[in-house]
Amino acid sequence: MAIPDFQSILLPLLQIFDDDKEHSVHELLEKLAKHFSLTEQELNVLLPSGKQSTFYNRVGWARTYLSKSGLLEMTHRPYYRITEQGKQILNSKPTRIDMKYLQQFPGYVEFRKRDTEQKSTSAIEGTSDETEQKTPEEILEDAYGEIRLNLAQELLALVKQSSPAFFERLVVELLVKMGYGGSWQEAARAVGQTGDEGIDGIIDEDRLGLDTIYIQAKKWENVVSRPEIHKFVGALMGKRSHRGVFITTSKFSSEAINYASTIDYKIVLLDGQRLTELMIDYGIGVTEVSSYSLKRVDSDYFINN
Repeated sequence: MAIPDFQSILLPLLQIFDDDKEHSVHELLEKLAKHFSLTEQELNVLLPSGKQSTFYNRVGWARTYLSKSGLLEMTHRPYYRITEQGKQILNSKPTRIDMKYLQQFPGYVEFRKRDTEQKSTSAIEGTSDETEQKTPEEILEDAYGEIRLNLAQELLALVKQSSPAFFERLVVELLVKMGYGGSWQEAARAVGQTGDEGIDGIIDEDRLGLDTIYIQAKKWENVVSRPEIHKFVGALMGKRSHRGVFITTSKFSSEAINYASTIDYKIVLLDGQRLTELMIDYGIGVTEVSSYSLKRVDSDYFINN
């Protein structure tokens, strides 16, 4: 049997959870491989990049779309379980679950949404009419954007599940990768003040310690409001500093953002989305799976032909 496309995997994957138990990613791969009667040779078929199994990749995307649709949820990496909504779907005895079927779920629709320039359906789902209007480069950009969006959301879920101590190390490592604090050891000593559900500390702006940046990092679920930023500014005043970074795994209210932008103090606000974007950009908690180099003809090379 040929390796199934990821849409054909959706229903069998959800059905595995019909036993109402948690299942690891490894279990899912084993059970689905058996369900589709895949040979060892088929399981070893790699993507064109040569760095990941095609079947593993497709199972991963099927799991992602079921999770974004609210039918599965991650309990702790790498384990998943079915949700109440997922149970209802199985009880309705669907004959197939595909991308069109998932459009009934708000979580899926939200995940698939693009900004104003990218609202058309991506190549991974799109119809021929839509994809024919795009160049190959545009299709590649859309696909990359979708992969990055999924990665950022998965990272944020894992960060929220982490301990305050782990969150502290993550923030320190990110700041060092961005060029602050000198070495990791120096930065760790500079911050290293565990607070309630996060960290509060200081870090040098550069290796020479010419300026100091004060940090407040909160692993929160609730929206960070203006009073929290106001308290942070008060703390900066007490330190005779005008620079600070407030990091949260949640979001900032519009009042908090407006307040930070109008005061004389330089306060940088990093919400959960921006935090994970920086983690991806600086290689924190992620690993490169594949890399594609786009090239064009060098016309100058053929001038003297």
